[in-house]
Amino acid sequence: MFKKILIANRGEIACRIIKTAKKMKIKTASIFSDSDRNAEHVSMADEAYYIGSSDVRDSYLDQNKLVKICKEASVDAVHPGYGFLSENANFADFLKNNNIVFIGPSSEAISVMGDKIKSKVIANKAKVNIVPGFIGEINNLEQAIEISNNVGFPVMIKASAGGGGKGMRIAYNKNEIEDNFKRASSEAKKSFGDGRVFIEKYI
Repeated sequence: MFKKILIANRGEIACRIIKTAKKMKIKTASIFSDSDRNAEHVSMADEAYYIGSSDVRDSYLDQNKLVKICKEASVDAVHPGYGFLSENANFADFLKNNNIVFIGPSSEAISVMGDKIKSKVIANKAKVNIVPGFIGEINNLEQAIEISNNVGFPVMIKASAGGGGKGMRIAYNKNEIEDNFKRASSEAKKSFGDGRVFIEKYI
């Protein structure tokens, strides 16, 4: 059993993990950026550490800062919650190399299933039923429009990395593709450090 864990997330996600850890008598360390210095998860945890500016790339997505705090706080493990680095195989390996347990799947499983484009390719080869769409990375707006016309509206523009609903946009017609394609890619880049998106039928 772990004695202390660091929660590499914020808000309600972190609060739920803290509540469960308390029931299990596991101490918790939370992290916070400038924008959530006064958030509930900060006061709920046994310890709280400043991680950086409000830009998640300089805080919640900064793996070096996270490992540094883990060592400072002397934690046994990291719970990533969902979104952010929860589906980042490199982060799981980075923790392992620093003798810190990643609470979640192995880096091998994350690598295969955390990348939605890659996992759809594997599922398709295994003849598993998947949502109709384009299996592959979409490189530009023109390609996104062409694929959407072939799939048939409405479509879901979806981030390949991460989770938690980030980087997902619905387009009901051609005119909605341009704005939603850019927004989905931008949000995915900001939230997960990976701007790749794909398109599937919205059901």
